[in-house]
Amino acid sequence: MKQIVAIVKPFLAEKVLEALRLSPLEACTVREVKGYGRQKSYLDQYGDSEYSLAFLPKVEITLWVDDARSEETIRRLVEVARTGRIGDGKIFVLGTSAPQQIDVG
Repeated sequence: MKQIVAIVKPFLAEKVLEALRLSPLEACTVREVKGYGRQKSYLDQYGDSEYSLAFLPKVEITLWVDDARSEETIRRLVEVARTGRIGDGKIFVLGTSAPQQIDVG
C-alpha cells in the first residue's frame, strides 16, 4: 500500500477527484492548504489583474492505493493537474523504500 499526497491548484481539485472516481482507492482525504514552493511569492493571475501572495491557496488530496495501481494513479493525477504554468503542484509518494517527489508542472 502506498500513500500518495497530491497538492494541486484549487480550481483543478474537482477535476482531479472526478478523474480518480473510478480508480480503486482504499481511502481519500481532501484539505484546503496554503503554501509556496520554488515560485516563492511570484505573481498569480486572478481575472484580468495580477497579484502577489506569500502563501498561495492549494488543495491537498491524500490517497491510499494498492502498490500495483500506484503508477496508474500517479499518471492520471499528473495528466489532469498539469496546466503548464508555474505552481501546478507536487505529488509525494510514501510507502516506498525512500519517499518520492514528483513535480506536476
